[in-house]
Amino acid sequence: MTLPTLDLKTIENQTQPLSQYQGQVLLVVNVASRCGFTNQYKGLQALYEQYKEQGFSVLGFPCNQFGSQEPGDEASIKTFCETSYAVTFPMFAKVDVNGNEADPFFKWLKSSKPGILGTEGIKWNFTKFLVSREGEVLKRFGSNDSPASIATDIESALNQSL
Repeated sequence: MTLPTLDLKTIENQTQPLSQYQGQVLLVVNVASRCGFTNQYKGLQALYEQYKEQGFSVLGFPCNQFGSQEPGDEASIKTFCETSYAVTFPMFAKVDVNGNEADPFFKWLKSSKPGILGTEGIKWNFTKFLVSREGEVLKRFGSNDSPASIATDIESALNQSL
């Protein structure tokens, strides 16, 4: 299954085609500003800076479905990310990742790479999906997987796709 043809809504409320990221290795993450894992923004930004010149992007999707830990609007989320963690990787409008109203991109990610015991539902904030340059979901990482711990997987994806 390859990257779907979808339009995404950026955190600045602009429409952006997902196809803009075709040919890149992607790390797609559902994020939250008031979570115990929020400090992962720092590691995600470090990965982005380290690998972006090699065709890598982190795509952050705020989500308020887990403990209401992302209650703000897009403007406040953007300000928080920029001022608290100097985030420069692409951020998108707040989405649902589970349930009937789940964003189509996350439906695709979850069905492409189910979690433990084949369950598709995302369990918490900062679940990460690694997508190859060819648009294949390679791996799914849980909240406890720190950004630094998946750098080797990112490097492998960057190298296998050359």
